Amino acid sequence: MARVVDGLTEQQNGAGRLVAVVVTYNRLAQLQVTLPRLLESQPEHLQAVIVVDNASTDGTGHWLGEQSDPRLEVLRCDENLGGAGGFEAGMRMAVEQFEPDWLLVMDDDARPESGALELFHAQERDQAEAWAAAVYHPDGRICDMNRPSVNPFWNLAVLRRTVTGGGRNGFHIGAAEYAASETASIDGASFVGLFISRAAIARVGFPDGRLFIYGDDVLYTLGLRQAGGEIRFDPTLRFEHDFSTIAEGSPRIAPLWKVYYHTRNLVMVYRLAAGWLFWPILPLITLKWLLKVRYYDGERGRYLMLLARALRDGLLRRTGVSHPEVKAWARDSGR
Repeated sequence: MARVVDGLTEQQNGAGRLVAVVVTYNRLAQLQVTLPRLLESQPEHLQAVIVVDNASTDGTGHWLGEQSDPRLEVLRCDENLGGAGGFEAGMRMAVEQFEPDWLLVMDDDARPESGALELFHAQERDQAEAWAAAVYHPDGRICDMNRPSVNPFWNLAVLRRTVTGGGRNGFHIGAAEYAASETASIDGASFVGLFISRAAIARVGFPDGRLFIYGDDVLYTLGLRQAGGEIRFDPTLRFEHDFSTIAEGSPRIAPLWKVYYHTRNLVMVYRLAAGWLFWPILPLITLKWLLKVRYYDGERGRYLMLLARALRDGLLRRTGVSHPEVKAWARDSGR
């Protein structure tokens, strides 16, 4: 049973109505695994699935048009809005059309393990405004790129652990938390297996679609925490992320235009996370990015040009640059 309070649904038994938002772009084979996995959940556990098709050209639109499950809704974009634009558009559509209690967001190559949505509904979820799932590779390894994090600039013990050799492991959830049965409070999470409540949206709104790719999820979740919202990691909610097309850990970002988004958006992430400490650490961050020019043989001039523009726009919080303009920069040596 549910009742309406100030325009929002307060769920008294279980988690409430859930709508999934999947953003896809030219990965039909992955979507053909993800969509059936979602729709195997019963309607009481998943009210609808919104697939945001970012102007795919690989037959995705045709295949989606052949699907018959009444819970499927397709939002076809006229142009590629990137992951960030797709999530913003899909989440807005979900709220406007279905008024759900919870939204579940993921990429087209990520999907819940069988039974995960039932587990989500098996208990009250009002202890937090967002819940992050435990994300694994298909072979069972923890997916490093989707590990939730604790902001070291808000936690002295985590900061100490990070700067004394812990590095990324110092502020990201580790294997012990994945193996635990208890949930854990976190500050940052990815848009893979993230359950976002209507209360969270009422507090901080929707993700910024102008970010295009990279960092939109961290900025959103850090912003939610900064605004007073609670986010928790639940290791019993398991997701699979099959991103075999991505070279995890590669020092080189490809194609080159992604350097702009990666750098610009990380500048904004660091600024939000570090507060006043951002300014003294900015030269160190910049030096680290400058040194990466060595990985870009034949493209070093364009890399440095993109880096400079990204630093400028990140500091100015300028997110209105169009994607065609960014791709043109990557093709132009700047001469």
